Amino acid sequence: MNVSELARQLRVPPAKLLQVLPEFGFDIGARAVKIDDRVGEQIKREWRRIKFILEEREKKEREKQKELEKEARRQSGATVKIPGRITVKDLAMALNVPLNKLILELMKSGILATQNEQLDRDTAVIMAEDLGYKVEEGEIIAEETNTHTEGLAKILSEEKTAGRAPVIVVMGHVDHGKTKLLDAVRRTNVMESEAGGITQHIGAYQVIWTDPKTKAKTPITFIDTPGHEAFTVMRSRGAKVADVAILVVAADDGVKPQTLEAINIIKAAKLPVLVAINKIDKEGADPTRVRTELSQHGMISDEWGGDIPMVEISAKFDKNIDKLLDTLLLVADMHADDIRANPDRAAAGTVIEAHVDKGEGPVATLLVQAGTLKVNDPIVINGEIYGKVRAMKNYRGENLLEAGPSCPVRILGFKVAPRVGDVLDVGSVGGAKNIDIKAKRTAQLGAEKSLAQPLTEDGDEQKKYLNVIVKADTLGSLEAIIGSLEKIKNDEVSVKIVGKGLGNVGPDDVSLSETTGAILFAFNVFPTSIADGMIREKNINYKHYRVIYDLFDFVKEELEKLLNPQVIVTELGNFKVVQVFRTEKNSMILGGRVEAGKLAKDAKVRVKRRGEFIGLGKISGLQVGKQSANEAPEGTECGMQYEGKLKVEVGDVLEAFKEEKKEKKLVLT
Repeated sequence: MNVSELARQLRVPPAKLLQVLPEFGFDIGARAVKIDDRVGEQIKREWRRIKFILEEREKKEREKQKELEKEARRQSGATVKIPGRITVKDLAMALNVPLNKLILELMKSGILATQNEQLDRDTAVIMAEDLGYKVEEGEIIAEETNTHTEGLAKILSEEKTAGRAPVIVVMGHVDHGKTKLLDAVRRTNVMESEAGGITQHIGAYQVIWTDPKTKAKTPITFIDTPGHEAFTVMRSRGAKVADVAILVVAADDGVKPQTLEAINIIKAAKLPVLVAINKIDKEGADPTRVRTELSQHGMISDEWGGDIPMVEISAKFDKNIDKLLDTLLLVADMHADDIRANPDRAAAGTVIEAHVDKGEGPVATLLVQAGTLKVNDPIVINGEIYGKVRAMKNYRGENLLEAGPSCPVRILGFKVAPRVGDVLDVGSVGGAKNIDIKAKRTAQLGAEKSLAQPLTEDGDEQKKYLNVIVKADTLGSLEAIIGSLEKIKNDEVSVKIVGKGLGNVGPDDVSLSETTGAILFAFNVFPTSIADGMIREKNINYKHYRVIYDLFDFVKEELEKLLNPQVIVTELGNFKVVQVFRTEKNSMILGGRVEAGKLAKDAKVRVKRRGEFIGLGKISGLQVGKQSANEAPEGTECGMQYEGKLKVEVGDVLEAFKEEKKEKKLVLT
């Protein structure tokens, strides 16, 4: 097996492959051209592990460099003034960092934003401080608010006549055990239904907690938010409707990027919080280290003189779950004046999740925040009538006739699906208008068609696009996927969304894929029987995924294939033509002298006549004396077999060079 072929299969430059292999027990030689096939197969089997180690090493080097730059700014006393709201582009200028670097830092924190999108001051301050700047007070500009959100805030500020169940949002880093904690509380097994054990939708559940000592029954509403960084917007929405936050941190892993982001969301929402230090049963668990790391971010345990309760638990083995819930209810009791509502008015609340069900049509999960929602009530979303409540179900699938404050319900009766975060206000039906069903359905349920970009190969100046169509099961997932895909780009390649929609893949989606050459992605949905036949018949590039970052990894790999390889030119030497021995079609036998450098068989040549470039050719053979040779050094008189359409003349100079193509890696901008 050729080393270059192995490198191509592993998608790594040959030079780098030869450099790293000895470190992992494959000492095949620094200049090896071929290797044994069995060794090649062993390398391919081990490459995933090797690649992971190399990437982790590079990541640590980048982090080290980042810390050095941060410390340099801190020591120099660099300061920056940040207003209430600022665009990403303006923030990059204020921080004197490249725009693409700032966008990458935002993405690492789970914030997907283009250069013209606005950031709130809290986020901008966190980014500035993370880069080592000291932030001065700037002009505070009031944040823009949606009129319907303002209307909901006004409703919630009305006279609160009765207590309600506390709404708890569970937040934390991916795989730290948020869903497992809820699983322990609810005695259900939601986590196993999530692909890869990762929660990819917002789930809302209400449970009745029975105190083991007093036997008192207390309703509690939980909102489970996804931990993966692509679902930042969904997590922040979860915080906006909650009364208390539980921050879950794994005892064996500590504070991670999404942990920090959750802390920032909790602080911005001014939520009371308690920390669940999970996985204390695991080897390497160190709750004290977790407390120390949290204290560095302003989260100080009440045991250490702070005001944040921290409970050590094992959600897997139901250890200390009773203690956690007792502490949770204690925190809720301390804020009981805020956890009240008026159940006697028309219902108002927030859409937590929405999707299109194959049998039931558009369905949404709604958290009722004030009033009581009843069957046959009009569904008024953001001032538009979306239909009426045909049926309501709780998270167990049981039918309800009415739902009061803090009750999460699954509603049937929408003509089209609402968006996650939309506001329901049944009381505003008098001034509401009927929804434009055709326009909404075109936007949400069908493949939204836009101009497809060709995968152009003409010229280095033209950007290449990977055309994709995305169908997903819920609006939250679709929104997260589209937002993340639009950020995966650099100067040469980018993703073009030519179609998107909710629900199963239909014939229109397949036809659009065929027309545009787009990859058809199905996220937690499947093709209809007709569409499935069309996919097979037309050989459509169809991919089904259940885990969002598997989809992103595939897209990045496909974009890397579109990158133009880097061409490295190595100059070899000059040959002056003294005599032409034979001329054939596209071939000549030449005699001459190597005036500088060297010649090499199979090298390319530039033909120059009287100092001007006139064409290209190739050295297909060399002869020194009467012997064939692979190289001819400086000062050698030799014969050359030249290939090329251009006819070479005596006195021409041939400049020999070699080209090596090197695969590029995708560097995001």
